[in-house]
Amino acid sequence: MTDPDVLADRLAARLAAQGELNDPVWRRALHAVPRHLFAPPVAWVNPDGPADGYPVNRATGEDRWWSAVYSDASLITQMNDGAGDVTTGEGLASSSCSAPGVVCVFLEELRLEDHDRVLEVGTGTGWTAGLLSWRVGDVNVTSVEIDQGLSEQAAKNLAAAGFEPRLVVGDGAVGCTEAAPFDRVHVACAVADIPYSWVQQTRPGGIIVLPWSPGYGYGWQTRLHVMPDGSAVGGFPGRAGYMFMRAQRPVLGAAFDFVHGTPDETVTRLDPRRLVADSDAADLAVAAQVPGVQTRLYFDEDGDTGEATFWVLERETKRGSWASVDYVPGQAEFVVEQYGDRRLWDEVEAAYWRWNGWGRPERDRFGLTVSPDGQAVWLDSPSNVLARVAPGVVPGPGR
Repeated sequence: MTDPDVLADRLAARLAAQGELNDPVWRRALHAVPRHLFAPPVAWVNPDGPADGYPVNRATGEDRWWSAVYSDASLITQMNDGAGDVTTGEGLASSSCSAPGVVCVFLEELRLEDHDRVLEVGTGTGWTAGLLSWRVGDVNVTSVEIDQGLSEQAAKNLAAAGFEPRLVVGDGAVGCTEAAPFDRVHVACAVADIPYSWVQQTRPGGIIVLPWSPGYGYGWQTRLHVMPDGSAVGGFPGRAGYMFMRAQRPVLGAAFDFVHGTPDETVTRLDPRRLVADSDAADLAVAAQVPGVQTRLYFDEDGDTGEATFWVLERETKRGSWASVDYVPGQAEFVVEQYGDRRLWDEVEAAYWRWNGWGRPERDRFGLTVSPDGQAVWLDSPSNVLARVAPGVVPGPGR
């Protein structure tokens, strides 16, 4: 017979060894809020590390299902906003039961106190809402989910675990004014443009924890402290990649789908792979200075020539500016193609060299401020702003 307590102990030991579970309170929570009560019978498993994903079905492979549920893997529970088949692993993942490691890291960043009132954005399966309910009491937890079907299933999962937090079907960017003010805000979906409503609905001294994904690079764990002047100021404890809030999803597709117009051709001596492999501090510095983009790195199909193409694309439209750089081993210069109002490679390369000129500051020297005027990334001090983006504005020349 499968023993969930034994499986939870093994999972907790692994997370502790990885440095993702340090507070014994959350170790107890893994037992008090069993993950299997929130895992659907059929899901697509995204393992931690380089291993390939795979489907699980409790009805036809119960042992495999239990092993996946109590591993440090995310369980994809919905594809294409409900129109896809999770068993294929194909399509856009639109909801999941997040990997326990990243869940515990974000919960520890909240620095919860007893009876704190918490707003959660993105209910999903309800597992994190259950963990929060166990910690501060379900009367103190409000969780917002845009998908009514997901919210209804989460309510059933939570009831099975013995919790009844307030569940709201709506736009998480709006928050929940009727339940405010909150002491903490826990965001379970990535955003590039941080809604100011979250700051407004958090009392001074409160904390907002979210995955900030401006487009360039992987994305960052972000912890903001709400100030008495109505701003929120904080930094980036680590990296984090999450599914985007639906309203902020970038325009997707293969890089070639964005190609249009006749590009200008130049050359660069900078190896484009360097931009991907340097460090997350380099990514953060470039992301701060080159907002409103997404990037891709494609290697040749055979994978044996070493050739690669680095792409920078405007995230809001397939008809915007784009740039590509072809890497060919042994060449002293690499061909750059750019098209549109923004010279995206020029922006990226200049931002990268600027960061080097600053002395290659590490991630912990960068910070973020969110205010009614938008969001600003800074270095060392909130007064030393590197880039400021107004709310709802797509940056760049001519915008």
